[in-house]
Amino acid sequence: MTPTQRTRTYWLEHAWLGTHVEPGVAVEVADGRIAAVRTGTQTPPPGAEILRGLTLPGLSNAHSHAFHRALRSTVQVGSGTFWTWREVMYATADRLTPETYRELARAVYAEMALAGVTSVGEFHYVHHAPGGTPYADPNAMGEALVEAAADAGIRITLLDTVYLSSGFGRPPDNHQLRFSDGSAEAWAERCSVLKDRDHARIGAAIHSVRAVPADQLATVARWAEERRAPLHVHLSEQTAENDACREAHGCTPTRLLADHGVLGPRTTGVHNTHLTDEDVALIGGSGTGTCMCPTTERDLADGIGPAVALQRAGSPLSLGSDSHAVIDLFEEARAMELNERLRTRTRGHWTAAALLRAASADGHAALGWDGAGAIEPGALADLTTIALDSVRTAGPLARLGAETAVFAASAADVSHTVVGGRHVVRDGVHTLVPDVPKALADAVEALRG
Repeated sequence: MTPTQRTRTYWLEHAWLGTHVEPGVAVEVADGRIAAVRTGTQTPPPGAEILRGLTLPGLSNAHSHAFHRALRSTVQVGSGTFWTWREVMYATADRLTPETYRELARAVYAEMALAGVTSVGEFHYVHHAPGGTPYADPNAMGEALVEAAADAGIRITLLDTVYLSSGFGRPPDNHQLRFSDGSAEAWAERCSVLKDRDHARIGAAIHSVRAVPADQLATVARWAEERRAPLHVHLSEQTAENDACREAHGCTPTRLLADHGVLGPRTTGVHNTHLTDEDVALIGGSGTGTCMCPTTERDLADGIGPAVALQRAGSPLSLGSDSHAVIDLFEEARAMELNERLRTRTRGHWTAAALLRAASADGHAALGWDGAGAIEPGALADLTTIALDSVRTAGPLARLGAETAVFAASAADVSHTVVGGRHVVRDGVHTLVPDVPKALADAVEALRG
């Protein structure tokens, strides 16, 4: 990511300040952070960049598998289950190289920027060449993702993932060989070479309890603890995983993680769909976060997780687009509320403000970007502006901007995205990737068998 201009001013026609919409706000930016916020500024200051519409804190996509974007529509043919979907996903993973992955991820992250996303959590497990042979640079695939984020102008937390087994006690299958380092110790040795940089953080992930033997979970947790790094894990996405865990260990996946020191405030469980009351209490009581991915959970027929109960128990909520059936954080926020309405047949489980926080501040925090997700002095200067005059957003009063964003807007309404003070999307056009649709089409075509 090229250095940001050291000082500049943005004038926000309307700004969401966490509790209310404020008209006429000037935001002064210095060295990528917000230096001052001046309300009551009815006209743009001289030289200010003008953001018309409603400006929100930059959005965070807390759970991504960038290469899954190549599956869009292809996996919608016919029927099946998560497990049949997974076979199609493996075939695509087999064709990735560091070069093709950088091109695809660059386009995917540019699509995210167009959707108002300023940080992404990349749950990365395709580490080696097909067959499991390491590249000359053992982190070539991870570095490709970090470089792709820089190319697209967004922040990334590379959640380097441990994936050692095809199931409880079983070795990886042929597809999974390129995911595996052989042991958690070998994973830690490789992963420790990766370094943070201005636009990138290095975190850890446990793919799932079925993919990491129980006696190696503590190694991963210790690595993350020593570095104070985020640690994410797919948790109870499928009932089959729960059943297999009980058969192998006599407990739920959540209990297994708790017993091996994995849960805690820097840990985020992704999906957390099929949980017992004890599981909810363990997650909430430990301060472990929950990343819900409603569009993927719907697409894969996973089920509806107990998000309300988890939050009440103490688990912060974040949102992700996961398999990228769509990339739209407004849809993810909306879906979390609407799914709960369908499940309970009651309305209003979260306010629009709470849903926007899940899509921004709490997502950034889950990825280790604690200073993001608010329009206030000292915060990272990440802004997302949506139009208030599209066919979806026209009509409501400006003071209802949060409700308009969550319950009416879509990614197509994003007009501006600012990352660290840098104008990455201006008037709906990506400033670094000139033709995002073509970049996506070319990158996906390169992966077709």
